[in-house]
Amino acid sequence: MGVLQDEHERTLAFAEIALGQIKALGQPASPRNFEVWYNYATGYNPSLNQSINETLTKNGTLSEADLDRIYTTYIAPDRVDERLDLVGSRVLDEIRQVLDMIQAAAGSATTYSDSLAEASTRLEHATDGEGLRGVIERLIDGAKQMEVNNKNLEARLSASKQEVEQLQHNLETVRFESLTDPLTTLSNRKFFDQALDKAIVAARTNNEPLALLMSDIDHFKIFNDKYGHLTGDQVLRLVAISMKQNVKGQDIAARYGGEEFVIALPNTSLPNAVTVAEHIRNAVMNKELTKRSSGERLGRITISIGVAVLHADDTAQSLIERADACLYEAKHNGRNCVIGEASAKFLAHARVA
Repeated sequence: MGVLQDEHERTLAFAEIALGQIKALGQPASPRNFEVWYNYATGYNPSLNQSINETLTKNGTLSEADLDRIYTTYIAPDRVDERLDLVGSRVLDEIRQVLDMIQAAAGSATTYSDSLAEASTRLEHATDGEGLRGVIERLIDGAKQMEVNNKNLEARLSASKQEVEQLQHNLETVRFESLTDPLTTLSNRKFFDQALDKAIVAARTNNEPLALLMSDIDHFKIFNDKYGHLTGDQVLRLVAISMKQNVKGQDIAARYGGEEFVIALPNTSLPNAVTVAEHIRNAVMNKELTKRSSGERLGRITISIGVAVLHADDTAQSLIERADACLYEAKHNGRNCVIGEASAKFLAHARVA
């Protein structure tokens, strides 16, 4: 009882610290925020604590985008691992049960074989009808029991097949969720980083161009602070929808973190990539946002986009950095615009920098 009481008091202390942090920073007491701060209070995840401390030192607070990044990076992967472990454990348990059933069936078959051998011996020595009747009855009983055992095994194997198929579906679902941003249903950063590496290899193997778009929602923090994170989430979904509607085939669109999005465009030249970026920018700008709870019209949002193409000596990181530099130039140029790396403005700014 003493141990349970100590654990009760210890976890309550962590919870109080978490709520205190949420209150001090004026954040919504959502389950996600509470989990971030509870993990922070325990100190069990040093990387999470370091990230929070560095962000607080730099900005004095944690934005919704910061909390989303920290949760996605340091907590959400653990949830996926837990679910994978659970499904894996269920698969192993199902296999053990089937093996036990098969072993039992094998034992029944051995017993039935022994009964047949015994019946054969008895038939050889049977001298009257009563003796024959007894042997036949034993054979019939054994056959009936064997039939029951076979039907039980068949039913169990059928149920096991369905269970394994369901577990396989669960594994696919977990895998999909581990590579998908839950808010926008775009790919997440983990998947994009892997996909970009593969796209670079393919581009060089096939001697084809590869373009990269990096975009950022203009003034998102101001919008998020003014209307709340639920409306901010609606903005993120709107941008994601606009991207989905303007990519196709092997194109890879992902939420890269916070309000930043990326798109890899295989076999796409710089001019064509800029055209795609302009379509996305216009699609976002032309959608008017309405607050769902009240129907209030909130106006329109805009995005800035930087575009770069793969060079012969590029790594994934250098390509991303160059696209990000183009995005910075788009922001510097007044936002709501697309800047490609061949742009004279971008090159001039790069030389000054």
